[in-house]
Amino acid sequence: MRVALLVCLFTGLLFSTKPIQAKELTDSGMYKKRMELYKTMEAFTQIPWYYLAAIDQYERSNRLVRSDLPKPAGLISIYFSPEKWSGAANPEQQDTDPSAIALFNGIGKDGNGDHRADRTDDLDVLYTMSAYLLQYGTDEDNIEIALWNYYQRDKAVQLITEKAKIYQTFGTIQLTDQAFPLPAGYNYSYRSTWGDRRGWGGRRIHEGTDIFADYGVPVRATCYGVVEMKGWNKYGGWRIGIRDLNNTYHYFAHMSGFAKNIKVGQVVKPGMVIGGVGSTGYGPPGTAGKFPPHLHYGMYKDNGRNEWSFDPYPYLRRWETLEKRKSRDHG
Repeated sequence: MRVALLVCLFTGLLFSTKPIQAKELTDSGMYKKRMELYKTMEAFTQIPWYYLAAIDQYERSNRLVRSDLPKPAGLISIYFSPEKWSGAANPEQQDTDPSAIALFNGIGKDGNGDHRADRTDDLDVLYTMSAYLLQYGTDEDNIEIALWNYYQRDKAVQLITEKAKIYQTFGTIQLTDQAFPLPAGYNYSYRSTWGDRRGWGGRRIHEGTDIFADYGVPVRATCYGVVEMKGWNKYGGWRIGIRDLNNTYHYFAHMSGFAKNIKVGQVVKPGMVIGGVGSTGYGPPGTAGKFPPHLHYGMYKDNGRNEWSFDPYPYLRRWETLEKRKSRDHG
């Protein structure tokens, strides 16, 4: 019955035992095929498509920056180790026999009805994760419990649920636009300052790029994301932190204040005003004027284990160039 229903649901989609290579598709084609997979699996399991998309994107982002994980090749990037898929005690670690895998308590399942549980097959992988979640339930609370039991990391649950919220809000996974933090038409200047020494508050390095501009110039979100943090910090003054779909945390500091109604947990999109350029920080709440007004912009990557700072300057240059090009094309 299950196999017959799966075959019915998957008719007309590119499902085969050979995984689709993402590089074989255009960007729009890749997003379309992934969405078809998520939506079809939702129809079969009742697991909301945006949670499946969020798990997939969380793992894809991790695999792209981790040296201990293979780089993603198919449409679906959820990774199961041979031990987890086939069972730790299974003498055949590349086992594709669903019965043998179940006997050794492996997690792998046959998702496309070909009587094989292949951890390189997109449908098998997506169905296996869906079946795991389904053991707990299809509502948000139970999905979060399932995610914690699977990843054993609070941060993983947070990042996945944030992604799910973004996908649910916009109704699509094709969310690739970016924006320069300051709008066109304002005077500003910046250079690469990541790694420079900073002295206030003890010896430390500068984990970002300073964009100098007049007081009150609008500051914009650079990505699709969720506001993770908002408030005062003695170093950064009034600041906001936004997490994007690639597990990257975008940090905006020394702001003059926040845009109206901006709150923690809010979904934002590129170009959305979140505050203004200021000179706050280096003291208790309200301290300002100890340096010229500017926006400190930092980027931090989470890889599923830890988080680190990296230089945002090349990204800022790219976003600035793209925006100027768009402005010329539409001018």
